[in-house]
Amino acid sequence: MNRKTFIKSLALTGLGGATMKLSALNKLTNPLSSTDQMPVLFLGHGSPMNAIEENEFVAGFRKVGKEIPKPQAILVVSAHWETNGTFVTAMDKPRTIHDFGGFPRELYEVQYPAAGSPELAQETKNIIKKTEIGLDQSWGLDHGAWSVVKHLYPNADVPVIQLSLDYKQTPQYHFDLAKELASLRNKGVLIIGSGNMVHNLRMVAWDKLNSAFGYDWAIEASEKMKKYILGGEYKPLINYASQGKAFDLAIPSPDHYLPLLYALALKGGDEKISLFNDKPVAGSLTMTSVKIEKA
Repeated sequence: MNRKTFIKSLALTGLGGATMKLSALNKLTNPLSSTDQMPVLFLGHGSPMNAIEENEFVAGFRKVGKEIPKPQAILVVSAHWETNGTFVTAMDKPRTIHDFGGFPRELYEVQYPAAGSPELAQETKNIIKKTEIGLDQSWGLDHGAWSVVKHLYPNADVPVIQLSLDYKQTPQYHFDLAKELASLRNKGVLIIGSGNMVHNLRMVAWDKLNSAFGYDWAIEASEKMKKYILGGEYKPLINYASQGKAFDLAIPSPDHYLPLLYALALKGGDEKISLFNDKPVAGSLTMTSVKIEKA
């Protein structure tokens, strides 16, 4: 008798001290069912205010949410969870983290009560061989995750987990690790990288917060990034620190940029890649987002 048959026998006969509910049994024996290959997204999340504002970027997120198949679960790689080592959130009910300051009270009152998925967390741990994955019970959903996912699935009816960024590792390491997530796409999992391609808060043009303005260096870096992305040239993007001054200014720290590499690493040879929300804001940021899907 194999393991699944044995577990079902216990459940149906009431042995082991309790009778399992069928829903719990299905989760235990087959937590992630096979599906057609899910798309992959990189979302330029920008200001936390996008969580509560109505603007063209929010409209872009909603549009994509309607265009793609509804997932069974979501895995987010957010710029806002950097760790020593790599972890996945593994709790049943992740908290909504308000990891920012100086914003209106309304923003701090937002809750995104999506369920977690300990099953998906365990599956993620199992398939990644490049490093040991820790199962985290304390983090939750930071604003890199919930501020954009809430526009894709406003009813919070899709389980969400997060995968952290190991700040000690190189861009190539992150790109290679991301490839190990590929099998999740065939189990109904939507993988989202959330950050910003160009992200330099020290050089924000505060007088142009709501305008599609970009400094010359930001536009130069953005155009080169998009050329490489659409042309399938990922080496220059992985080796971004060797691409000159515009890239140095656009990526002063890797946290918001690395989620892009996670998305690109998952693109299959027969898939198409497209851009949306492709605009600069406040001089030193871009909202450019990426969708990867079957051609």
